[in-house]
Order: sequence, then structure tokens, then C-alpha cells
Amino acid sequence: MNSWPVQDAKARFSELLETCMKSGPQLVTKRGTDMAVLVPVREWKRLQSAGKPSLKQLLLTPDARGEIVVSVRGKSKRREPVDPG
Repeated sequence: MNSWPVQDAKARFSELLETCMKSGPQLVTKRGTDMAVLVPVREWKRLQSAGKPSLKQLLLTPDARGEIVVSVRGKSKRREPVDPG
């Protein structure tokens, strides 16, 4: 992955973009510190979809399980069903 100082990235953005499309992700630095990465859209979409768990994965994780709170029933008795006939 190539590294581009922010000044160069701004001044030569078209070249940065072309290099990204041909060679893959490009790192942008500011004062020697890594700040951002420019990646092609198809790579970004792949990374986004890979990062999201499926519904099946969510349901099978122990964290997905929770306690269902059931309210306490009152002391009143149930009514008897009325015979319609």
C-alpha cells in the first residue's frame, strides 16, 4: 500500500484515485501519522458486507439470547366459556 502525505493527496487527487483503482488501497498521512485509506468501491462494499453478521449468526450467538419478562398473573380466576348453543 502506497503512502501519500495529505498535501500530495490534495494536489494530485486524480493520480491518487487512479493508483487506488489500479493498485488497491492507498494510505493518506498527516505529519507522518496514518489518517485515512482510499479504497475502491467494490472493495469497500465487500468489507462492509463481510463485517455484518447474518441473521443466522445473530440468532446463534449466546449474546442474542435474553430473558423474556413475564408479568405476574393476578389472583382472579378465569371465566368459564359460554356455551353458544
